[in-house]
Amino acid sequence: MIQFLWPWVLAAIPLPFIYRRLLRNATALAQSALRVPAVDDFSIVTQGAGTGAGSRRAYWMALAAWLLFLLAAARPQWLGEPIEVPISGRDLMLAVDLSKSMQEVDFVLDGQRVDRLTATKKVVADFIDRRIGDRLGLVLFGTQAYLHVPLTFDRSTVAQLLEETVIGLAGSSTAIGDAIGLAVKRLRNNDADDKILILVTDGANTAGVIEPQRAAELAAAAGLTIHTVGIGADEIMVRRLFGSFRYNPSRDLDEKTLRAVAESTNGRYFRARDVAELESIYAEIDKLEPVEHGGEHFRPTTALFPWPLALALLLGGVTVVLVSGRK
Repeated sequence: MIQFLWPWVLAAIPLPFIYRRLLRNATALAQSALRVPAVDDFSIVTQGAGTGAGSRRAYWMALAAWLLFLLAAARPQWLGEPIEVPISGRDLMLAVDLSKSMQEVDFVLDGQRVDRLTATKKVVADFIDRRIGDRLGLVLFGTQAYLHVPLTFDRSTVAQLLEETVIGLAGSSTAIGDAIGLAVKRLRNNDADDKILILVTDGANTAGVIEPQRAAELAAAAGLTIHTVGIGADEIMVRRLFGSFRYNPSRDLDEKTLRAVAESTNGRYFRARDVAELESIYAEIDKLEPVEHGGEHFRPTTALFPWPLALALLLGGVTVVLVSGRK
């Protein structure tokens, strides 16, 4: 359906008719006082009066332009069908490790070997897309932790800014404790029913000013639940000049600390050795933190004023050309 945002503007429609009537009365009054010495002079006035078809056409085009201008000024809008917007009342912060170790190429995505951050981006982006009704935020951490995206319902922006991140952006080390502390700071005073942090890392706490266990205590006191995800393969083959050998690329992963952090906040620790496990982890988190159904409704609106405005300007321009040509 169509609605007008400023319908009172349409009250100005009669103004041209009122003006024309007043002008006609004023002209008749002025002409009644004229003294013409010879009747022949009327023929000159009649020939230049311009009251033919061209004048009438210009008049009606100007009137149409006026009506279209008022129609545009009334701000017409098209109201779409009501759309339900689930509101979960949950604030969910994502903390992603960008340390140098995330460049380890031990994941396979779509048949190609990729680094850990690339695999994380793909899986987390799918997770973000499913979190309808949650307010999402993004914390990035390396040597330092910083808030990359504040809490928002705009899931596409969170996914886009995550996709644009690069390894080493926050430094080469891993400040897990600072990342948790920053999330606590951003979520502590929120009124959300549930406050969740999902922390993804492939290493141990090697930087920062606060220990992960201490940060977890602060999180628990603030009512924050932390789910931790340790990523990285247990074993990969490496080819060298004199042959191949196996080694563990996740030897620096501190699973003990990650598990303790999760358990102290009533969360869970997950281990992702490949993309399939990483996807199953986020599916499991979906079950632990289900998306709410039901909520508020809104009707999408589309502004329609550019169309009558464009026609009004076009007709107005044509009218000016006609009048100028006649003169």
